[in-house]
Amino acid sequence: MTLVAVVSDYLLHPFYPQFFEARFGVTDPEWVGYYFAAICFMVMIAFPFWAYVSKKVAELNILVYTQFIAGLLALYCYWTTSYINFWVVSLIMILFKGSYLLVYPYILRIITKKEHSGTIGLLSVVVHLGGILGAVIGGFTVDLIDASYIFLIMAAGDFIQMGMSAYVLRSKRYNTARTKETVEEITANKKMIQKGFILKIGITTLLLYASGFITRPFFSTYWEYITANSSTLFSGAVYALPGFVALLVLWWDIKRKGTKSSGIAIPLCMGIIGLLVQGIPIPFLVILGRILYGWAVFRAIVRFDVLLFESSTPETYAMDYSKVHFFQNLGVLISSFLVGILVDLYGLVIPFKIACIGFVTTLGLYVLLFKIKFKKTIVKTT
Repeated sequence: MTLVAVVSDYLLHPFYPQFFEARFGVTDPEWVGYYFAAICFMVMIAFPFWAYVSKKVAELNILVYTQFIAGLLALYCYWTTSYINFWVVSLIMILFKGSYLLVYPYILRIITKKEHSGTIGLLSVVVHLGGILGAVIGGFTVDLIDASYIFLIMAAGDFIQMGMSAYVLRSKRYNTARTKETVEEITANKKMIQKGFILKIGITTLLLYASGFITRPFFSTYWEYITANSSTLFSGAVYALPGFVALLVLWWDIKRKGTKSSGIAIPLCMGIIGLLVQGIPIPFLVILGRILYGWAVFRAIVRFDVLLFESSTPETYAMDYSKVHFFQNLGVLISSFLVGILVDLYGLVIPFKIACIGFVTTLGLYVLLFKIKFKKTIVKTT
């Protein structure tokens, strides 16, 4: 379900500049940034809202209805030719689509904390794989068919999620209400939660996500510019390269039967190098930078999530994750507002420079806010 949802989300992510130009004749990069910002705002308010609703209604029951509505709205986005109507309806569609994020904390609630690290890594790779498939399918559709057909694929994805949710709920093979932790474990975990811990993770990952996202909206345009190759299919594959790297990292971890290291500083340092290299307009170096960046982001995001859920409890997973997710999307929202203006003023290389500065700041903030935890981690892993 997560894979299908992410594929649907990523179909247009690398190609919004091309889509708006082909569909509505909009070429101003600022408006692309504004649209990304609007999407992020809807996700920011959607996930906390559905997390609150999930206190009263089971997650999978919510998905049956929300994904059905999202599918209908996606069909309307395929049909409409009005730029204003597209904005309004597609953003409402994002509001309902955002409910699929409940699956993440739901999965972690029905397994033990010992399984969290491996499961978070697996889910992260599923998200990366979804990004790969979404970018490739989106590029293929934009290149060879028509960008509007992407919304038909989105609608199909929403209806598939709806059907899978209904199947799991009705099947006698699955207990959709169980949790793996005992009352004693929950009480012990509550005592371990540090005051302001969610806020610390939220602020730190806000910078991380803002820095990572600012390179996305115009990456395919940047690649096409430095290679003089207008194939959206190929630029989509390069865009999704970090996802391939994440798959390889997960395979390596499984082969080694997991990794004992939980450090975040080294991945952030590698991310800085990867962003610097991507900012050099030479195709080979950009690909090398994407590889380094893919490894770094996968490691950093997974380890921040592990850190979060280690200090949360099953009954608060959805709310705690929604709070952190709010900060992360606030970072993406800020980047979305800035990226179009920055590209318009300074060119296609500026996002990588800003992202590099952001990663350096994230590293400094991480060491500052988590230095006690960081020291403990070093002791445990040496």
